[in-house]
Amino acid sequence: MPLDNTPLMLLEGYGWLPARRREAPDGVARTRVLGRRATGLCGPDAARFLYDEDNVLRHGALPGLVQSTLFGHGPVHTLDGADHRVRKAMFLSLMTPAGIADLRRRTAAAWDEAAAGWAAGAEPVVLFDEAARVLGRAVTAWAGVTMSPDEADELAGDCVAMVDGFATLGPRYWRARRGRVRQEARLTSLMEDVRRGAIHAPTGSALAAVARHTDAHGERLDPHLAAVELLNFIRPTVAVCWFVAYAAHALHRWPEHRARLRTGDEEFAEAFAHEVRRFYPFAPFVGGRAARDLTWRGHAIPEGTLVLLDLYGQNHDPDLWPEPYSFRPERFLGRSIDPFELVPQGGGDPRTGHRCPGEDITVTLLRELVVRLARLDYDVPPQDLGISLRRVPARPASGVVISGVRAPVTAPVSGE
Repeated sequence: MPLDNTPLMLLEGYGWLPARRREAPDGVARTRVLGRRATGLCGPDAARFLYDEDNVLRHGALPGLVQSTLFGHGPVHTLDGADHRVRKAMFLSLMTPAGIADLRRRTAAAWDEAAAGWAAGAEPVVLFDEAARVLGRAVTAWAGVTMSPDEADELAGDCVAMVDGFATLGPRYWRARRGRVRQEARLTSLMEDVRRGAIHAPTGSALAAVARHTDAHGERLDPHLAAVELLNFIRPTVAVCWFVAYAAHALHRWPEHRARLRTGDEEFAEAFAHEVRRFYPFAPFVGGRAARDLTWRGHAIPEGTLVLLDLYGQNHDPDLWPEPYSFRPERFLGRSIDPFELVPQGGGDPRTGHRCPGEDITVTLLRELVVRLARLDYDVPPQDLGISLRRVPARPASGVVISGVRAPVTAPVSGE
């Protein structure tokens, strides 16, 4: 029986699972993490295997530490079968073209307002932090949650902490816990006010959808769980700030892409967004537990074993992505993407499986903001732009500091 690999996983970060797979002659990692047997797989076929609920379940797979920071306790991510499908349908009901376009417009307007402030001010700005605030103000308004700018900024900061602290046991973890407790309490109170009629939830908003949702047994979510799920609309949108900072990092390293983005070429902007998501580290892996005794290409996976899909390794697999460590947005031009191939936020069909239902939002907002970022004229002062693969989630060390911001090229808000 292999030794528990949890300390090594925490030390090596994104390189941990690819290294364990390289050590195995067949590329299938067999290890132990968090005291449980684990099998690590990679590739589109492995993604199909993992996202088949007949093979792998989510209930009981997420560690309590992750639920207490990133997802909350009892959310859609931990459900299977009918319970999962019914809860997931609530999320997907708001991910319509019209709903996503509305969030896109709000985000573009919030960015333009913030960028005008950067241009008027003399101080450098940290793009990671500013993007989080822009996204926080846009998504809270979109979700039907009325907040002052300061309250929305606090919520955005807590959402960043939840993502930033889920994979560590140090100070970042405790900031994540405090942020989650604070925002769950705030949104639980909001949910109770909505249900007793003291506050109106706008028709078609996330607030209204969660407040009125009934589960597979016809029961409404208790107010605290409803608050958890409302946060699961807001937090992933704020987390797009990671990709915005990465996009700025990419434009600094490969400025030749700026001119084409400035034209507003949506096809290229989407290709650029996909390449940012493929190239830069976000989630290292996803997993679940074996629903029964399984066999993967002749390898036994006993019931209850953790089955891990190596997202970082798959997004840098040279068999899928020639020259995987070269940043090449053009690889996505004129190409349809198999749902089990590009997996920065998981694989499969979000309508039926566990793939992130907000991935379309991520791509849409990033596509919008990379054009606006490219149109912004600024300086990049000396700073530490290093990205450590030992840190999960990774991010540019400085957050990408920009200074001397000039007024951007005038452009209409997209989607109008």
